[in-house]
Amino acid sequence: MWEQHSKSETQSTFTKSGVKRFVTGRFAVAVLAIAVIAGLGTFTFTKSATAAAAVGTPAPAAAALDDNSVGALLSLDRAMETLAARVTPAVVNVTVVSKSKEAASDEGAGPDMQQFFGPNSPFGQQFGQQFGRQFHFQQQPQNRIEHGLGSGVIISPDGYIVTNNHVIDGAVDIRVTMSNKEVMPAKLIGADPLTDLAVIKVSGANLPSVPWGNSANLHPGQTVLAFGNPYGLQFTVTRGIISALNRPNPDASDRRKPGEFIQTDAAINPGNSGGALVNAHGELIGINTFLISGSGSFAGMGFAIPTQIVEPTVNTLIRDGKITHGYIGVQIADVTPDNAKFFHLDKAVGALVSDVTPDSPGSKAGLKTGDVITELDGKSITDAGELQMLVGQRRPGDTIHLDVMRDDRPTTVAVTLGDLNRTNSDEVAGTAEHKGRWGLHLGDLDQNARQELQQDGASQGVNIHGALVNDVVPGSPADNAGISRGDVIMEVDRKPMHSAADVAQALSNVAKGQDALVLVWSNGGSTFRVLHPAE
Repeated sequence: MWEQHSKSETQSTFTKSGVKRFVTGRFAVAVLAIAVIAGLGTFTFTKSATAAAAVGTPAPAAAALDDNSVGALLSLDRAMETLAARVTPAVVNVTVVSKSKEAASDEGAGPDMQQFFGPNSPFGQQFGQQFGRQFHFQQQPQNRIEHGLGSGVIISPDGYIVTNNHVIDGAVDIRVTMSNKEVMPAKLIGADPLTDLAVIKVSGANLPSVPWGNSANLHPGQTVLAFGNPYGLQFTVTRGIISALNRPNPDASDRRKPGEFIQTDAAINPGNSGGALVNAHGELIGINTFLISGSGSFAGMGFAIPTQIVEPTVNTLIRDGKITHGYIGVQIADVTPDNAKFFHLDKAVGALVSDVTPDSPGSKAGLKTGDVITELDGKSITDAGELQMLVGQRRPGDTIHLDVMRDDRPTTVAVTLGDLNRTNSDEVAGTAEHKGRWGLHLGDLDQNARQELQQDGASQGVNIHGALVNDVVPGSPADNAGISRGDVIMEVDRKPMHSAADVAQALSNVAKGQDALVLVWSNGGSTFRVLHPAE
C-alpha cells in the first residue's frame, strides 16, 4: 500500500508536478505569445514611426567638419572676403550713350565679338575682318544712339577713374554707378586709342580707391581677383591666377599697339572691360580689357593691360588730357633660341631689328636690319614687346640710348624719337585736326578703298578723291555738320583735295573764327557742308 500509496502519491506528485510543469509551460507559451504579439506591435509602431519620421522630420545629418580640420580653407575664405570688401567700393559700373554708325560688316567679326568689343574696339579685327569689308560698311553709315556699359576703377579719392578707351569711345554722355548704387555724371579727361585706356572723373572727395601695384613683379601662378560688371551684373568678383605674362598684341591690323598683356583664368566677360585686376594685397596690377573665345563668353583666357603701361599713360592723360607716343621707326621681333645662334648670341633675349623705315628716327640714327637691341638707357630688354612698351612711353623729341649687338660687336646708338601719331599723312591729318577746331580724324584713300568709291561714283559720273574720314569727335564742328566716319572730303573752300594732308593743311589755313565749306561724298552722293568753328 505504501508503496502503492507511495507510488500513487508519487504518481500523483508526478502528476501534480507534470500538471505544474504543464501549467508553467502553458503560461510560458502564453507569455511568449504575448511577448511576440507585443513585439509585433512594437515593430509595427516603430516602422510606422520611422515612416512618419521619413516623411516629416529627417534624421540628423552627419556632423560638419570642425574648424581645425579646414582651418587653411577658412583662412583663405576670410582673406578673399577681406580683399573683395576692400576693392569692391572702388569699382564702378560705367554706362555710356554714344553716337555710332551701323556697319554692314558687323558680321565680319562675329556677333559675340561685336557684343563684347563694339564696333570701335581696337581688337575687333583679330578674327579676319578685312578693310575692304569695313570700307563697304563705312559707305552707308547710319547714325544711331547706342547704350553701352563697362567697368572702371577709382584710382584717387578725388574721383579719377580708369577705364578702357573702347568703353567710352564716341560717348556723348557718361555716368558711373557706385557700389552704394549712387549714380554720378562723369566727364572725359583723356583717352588713348593706342593703349585702349581712358580716364574719366566724377566730382567727389574721400572716395574709395585702389592703390597702384607693380606688374613688373608678377609671376605666373599668383592669385588675382577680377572685378567688374559682366553682362550688366553689377559688382562681380572672380578669382583665379596669373596664367601667363607678356602676351603680345592680338590686333593684327595695327602692330604699333603695345602688348605685354597679363593673361588670367579669373573669369572676364563682356562688361568687365575697364575693371580692376588686383593682387592679394588689393593693389591694382592691370585693367581688364578683352578675352579670346570662339563664343564671345569666357573660355579660360582673359587679358588685362599691365600697370607698367596703365600708370604712366593715366598720369599723362590726367596731366595733359592727351598723350603722344615716341617711335623709332623700325620693325622688331623677338630673339628666339632658333635664331639667336645666327646673331651669335648666348641668350635668347633682346629685340631683333627686322626692318628700318627710310627717313625714320632709327634710320637717321644709323640702326640697321639685323641689329639686336639689348638695352634702353641701361635697362635690359627682354623681348620686342618690352622695347615697344618702353619706347611708346617716351615723348617725341626725347633722345634714348640703345645698346646694340651688331656683327658680334656691341655698339651704342642714340635715337631722337619721332611722334608715332605722325608716321604718315594719315596720322598727320588725324592728329592735327583732332586737336584743332574741326574734330576730324582723316586718312588717305588706299587702293582698295579708292576702287570701291570709283565704282560707286562712276554711275553718277563723279571722280571721288580726297581724304577719308576715319572718325569724328562727338560735338565737334564736323559732327554738327553731319559728317560721319566713312565719308570722303573732296573739296575745302571750293578747292579740290587729293590727300589727307591736303585737307588737313587747307582746314588749318582757315582763319580763326571763320567757317569752312567742304564738299563731302556720303551715302552714294556728294553735298556741301559748312563747318562752323566752336565757340
